[in-house]
Amino acid sequence: MKYPLMLAAVLAGMATSAVAAPTGQQVFEQRCTVCHSLRPAPGKMGPPLAGVAGRKAGTAPGFAYSAAMKASGITWTPAELDAFIKAPGKKVPGTKMLLGAPDAEQRAAVIEYLTSVKK
Repeated sequence: MKYPLMLAAVLAGMATSAVAAPTGQQVFEQRCTVCHSLRPAPGKMGPPLAGVAGRKAGTAPGFAYSAAMKASGITWTPAELDAFIKAPGKKVPGTKMLLGAPDAEQRAAVIEYLTSVKK
């Protein structure tokens, strides 16, 4: 009868050990660095994102933004970043950014991380 107790103990331990959600930096490194960096980087398809929070869209020096992004009139607040990252083409039709991030927790983590990264 000791095996059922061992099994119960193992299952109880599994139920209480939650997997930690990835940090914003981890999500950024996993999902965003294919196209973006924090600092200007040659060969990246997207603009650098250090200091993006509070910046007017389409104004980072050295990046060729789409006409749609330049004309968007957006200032990157957390709410604007969330809407854009969720569905870039819906928020700014004609943007060069094609892929969004549907997971709200990951978006929130990335936005929190990006707001903490200064130029």
